[in-house]
Amino acid sequence: METQTGTAVQGGSFLIRPSDTTQCFTPEDFKEEQQMIAKMCDDFLEKEVIPKLNELDDKEPGLMQSLLDKAGALGLLGAAFPQEYGGLGEDFVTATLINERLGAGHSFAVAMAAHNGIGSLPILYFGTEAQKQKYIPKLATGEMKGAYALTEPGSGSDALGAKTSAKLSDDGKHYILNGQKIWITNAGFADVFTVFAKIDGDKFTGFIVDRDTPGLSFGEEEHKMGIKGSSTRPLFFENCMVPVENLLGEIGRGHIIAFNILNIGRLKLCAAALGGSKRALAVTTQYAKTREQFKVPIASFGAIQSKLAEMFIRIYTTESALYCTARWIDEKEKALGAEGKRGNETLLGAAEEFAIECAMLKVLGSEALDYVVDEGVQVHGGNGYMDDYDISRSYRDSRINRIFEGTNEINRLLALDMYLKRALKGRINLLTPAMAIQKELTSIPDFGTDDAPFAEEMKLIANFKKAILMCAGAAVQKLTTKIEGEQEVLMYLADMAIDTFQAECALLRAIKMQESGHEHAATTMDAAHVFIADAADRINHSGKNAIYAFAEGDEQRMMLIGLKRFTKTNAFNTKEARRRIAAKLLEKGTYFL
Repeated sequence: METQTGTAVQGGSFLIRPSDTTQCFTPEDFKEEQQMIAKMCDDFLEKEVIPKLNELDDKEPGLMQSLLDKAGALGLLGAAFPQEYGGLGEDFVTATLINERLGAGHSFAVAMAAHNGIGSLPILYFGTEAQKQKYIPKLATGEMKGAYALTEPGSGSDALGAKTSAKLSDDGKHYILNGQKIWITNAGFADVFTVFAKIDGDKFTGFIVDRDTPGLSFGEEEHKMGIKGSSTRPLFFENCMVPVENLLGEIGRGHIIAFNILNIGRLKLCAAALGGSKRALAVTTQYAKTREQFKVPIASFGAIQSKLAEMFIRIYTTESALYCTARWIDEKEKALGAEGKRGNETLLGAAEEFAIECAMLKVLGSEALDYVVDEGVQVHGGNGYMDDYDISRSYRDSRINRIFEGTNEINRLLALDMYLKRALKGRINLLTPAMAIQKELTSIPDFGTDDAPFAEEMKLIANFKKAILMCAGAAVQKLTTKIEGEQEVLMYLADMAIDTFQAECALLRAIKMQESGHEHAATTMDAAHVFIADAADRINHSGKNAIYAFAEGDEQRMMLIGLKRFTKTNAFNTKEARRRIAAKLLEKGTYFL
């Protein structure tokens, strides 16, 4: 039976609320229907996509479009679209699951995600009823393909610095667009584009632009490091005549569209990266079992087992954090609907509520994938550098994910910026717990023991949160408004928060599995323990660097003592735990949760 979680979770509140397994949704809670959809996605990839990866990378004409058509026929493109617009009306968790499973599809996954997400959602959530009726049913089936045009030669992370202009024609029937967009995914075949331009030079606004619009032209395909099968071309607007009825949303409110869609996109990128990580681990595990050196499989070597186990741990912790957040968003969306909210106010409102978590997921998912494919190449040795081996493609394809949907640096800064702004607005109360921790630093430490199950692990997570609040509270107090310019400090704090978020989700999932008697409970508890032990060292390191950056004298010494207290862990043999994880992984041959 599916586990129900509470609906009162507040975005970003994991730093100040106690750990609670009842508010942790996990893949073990998937319904039978969701498991069947996951199997359908797996079968589609293995039958239709994986055998054609070379042809996709060579951009065989029409191949990508035909694969998207086949996915559309299965309902995979419009799964999360409302039924009244030709979709299946699946919930957010199911949509996340589809993104994850198809995320192992290399360039196909990029094209599909761009179509399903940023290529369609702006119209679905910000379009007029006429616009939705015209485009969404065809986007749901794949009859039309979608794309998103935001980035320009001079504006990437600074999206509002766009130069593309829009001016109302003299007869009032068209907006005349002039400018250029670059790196547009699906540009080679997309039928409809969400384009951003400034009306009269300052009103940043969205537009729906059809491919055959007069004045729209396309540059040549880009030659990329990876995701070679994904179409990436520039767009040129030369007196491009866009009908006034194709204005998307409100004039001057294009940033609302762009930034809200990116919240969902960041979580979905994490999901796709997770799918890619799982496939890379399976490929690497099978290679390690069959590749022999010194007359034995390399999987028998401790150094290889350690790598495989760490790859498993990164995937497990990412998966745990992803589905916790996906369910919170799903519940918030339903709660907003119950309050009478409609249309874009539900899912977009829910995603905005958990925008901090979405930013962190984007970082941890893309960096987990990069770790997995990098170590995958290492396990393959020289063969990993050869195009004949799948891991080589995985390595090249993964790198873009730390740049997509806002660079990881931007997302680290965003996560902390959102925390601070919500605290200043009273939306989340960080001040009270931060002040309590300052008082705790001058008190006698509590050396008492708690015999409750998992009390020691729960205390560690609580202490990690204290370390973050201590450092963040002192930094804000000392630096005040100057903290925005101290990006290094903000990124140290973000890394502490990301590690803590993963550690908590991984632990809560392992506890749930232990309590339910799950067959893999011991393996997940090992994974959680190893991650927590290593996270403690990373949090200590980041915390020290942050403290050194803004504190001096007695204040610095006091905070360092507190940091040491909050990141202290009991002895744990991570080597043996990794060996146990590797043994189970080699037995199963793939990620088995």
